[in-house]
Amino acid sequence: MKLAIGSDHAGFELKEELIAYLKSKQSEVIDKGCYSLERADYSDYGHAVASAVVNNEATFGILMCGSGNGINMTANKHKGIRAALCWTPEIATLARQHNDANILVLPARYITVTEAKKCVDVFLTQTFEGGRHLDRIKKIDC
Repeated sequence: MKLAIGSDHAGFELKEELIAYLKSKQSEVIDKGCYSLERADYSDYGHAVASAVVNNEATFGILMCGSGNGINMTANKHKGIRAALCWTPEIATLARQHNDANILVLPARYITVTEAKKCVDVFLTQTFEGGRHLDRIKKIDC
């Protein structure tokens, strides 16, 4: 499974932790930036990861910024993207099972590395349940 990952400066340290974690689990990770703690605009990286998922360069995306909101809003502007802001494993589970989310968004300033790893683990192992949820998913895109 290929994963695209990105963050702004507020999410940089968490992104680096998650890249190392994912690689230790044999995942292929495409780092879309940012690449330091220097100020960076979340929108640049939200677009980069969303484009990678839409263009099938990656199976799923993982994004983070300070609150998770800005980068989540950016990713969700792309047709076919269902980015979900998650801060607990339970929310990440439902994002996959009920919403067929294809990008996990984490609030870097409000989540521990341990909780972020748990969210990543469940997000990448859960599957979409379909059924009644599919009809709802079809109504998302404008």
